[in-house]
Parts: sequence; C-alpha cells; structure tokens
Amino acid sequence: MDYRAFKVLNGLTGHGLDDLFAGLATDLAVVLMALVALTFLVPWRRRRAERRAGAVLGTASAALALLVSQPISHAVARMRPYAAHPGHAHLLIARSQDFSFPSDHAAGAFALAFGIWLYDRTLGGALLVLATTLALARVVAGTHYPGDVLAGAAIGAGVSGALFAVPVTRRLLARVAARVGGRLELAPSRVG
Repeated sequence: MDYRAFKVLNGLTGHGLDDLFAGLATDLAVVLMALVALTFLVPWRRRRAERRAGAVLGTASAALALLVSQPISHAVARMRPYAAHPGHAHLLIARSQDFSFPSDHAAGAFALAFGIWLYDRTLGGALLVLATTLALARVVAGTHYPGDVLAGAAIGAGVSGALFAVPVTRRLLARVAARVGGRLELAPSRVG
C-alpha cells in the first residue's frame, strides 16, 4: 500500500514540474525555519508573547523530534525508495546516505509548524500547510514513501504537543521566549 501510494505521487514527475518539486523538497525546510525565526523576531503589536513562545516551542520541538527520529531510523533501517526500487523510482534530488523511515524533514517541519499552531492558529495553520507541502514534495521527489513522512509528521507534532502539554516545559519555554525577546527589544536602545 505504501509503495502503491509512492508510485502515484512519484508518478507526478516528468510533466514539467520536476524543478518545482525538487525545490520544494529541498528548500522549503529553510523557508519554514526562516518563517519561525521571523515569528519570533517581528515586533508584533498583538500576541507577541504567544507568538514568541510558539517559535521557541517549535524550535525546541524540532530539535527533540530529530533526536527521537534518529534511533527509530536506525532500528527500522528502511531503504529509500530509489534504493529499494531502482529503475522504478524517479529521484529529483541528491541521494541521501541515511534511512528513509521516519522522515527527518517532516519531523522537523511539523514540530516547527505545530509549535506555532498551539499558540497561534492562523500563523500555525499557514506553516502546517507549508509542512504538508514539504512532506508531499519529499515523496514526489522520490526520497521518501508516504508512510515515512506521515511518521515524521506524527513525531514532530507529537513532540510539540507533549512539550506543550507538560506545564513545566511549557512555562520554561515561554520564560525563555520572554527573556530572549525582552533582551532583543532592549538591544536597539543600547546601540548608538
């Protein structure tokens, strides 16, 4: 079933959109990280504290999600589609040396997006759309099966949800966001 879904999505290649899918599969992660950084750095008039807390939660969750996914990846040791099905998978991006399951890109992207979503549904919703686009692009580009990105998304969102659900970690991360954000706001007044 996972391979059949992979074939359908990977079959979208070769119709003039390969460069788009390759770019989304490789560059959208950087765009997501930049947007989360901007969410923290922009001096919002409303909901500044919540958005900063969401950015810190998402960032911490992404780091932790990647730490969680690595042992799983080595334990499962699932070959990437292009290695498991040579000649049947169309690879649009550079080969990766690590295993396919779970997707690190999806884990990180969904941790970042869901961390913001827990504090701000509008910004977080937009980031979740980007995270979903990234995950699908990784399948279309031939580097993951759909199950890989679904597992990565579950890990990323799960870690964000778990850190948010535990009052001690939620308060600690919000305190870090407030302290760093406060210093950031004082920095321009010290220049000059």
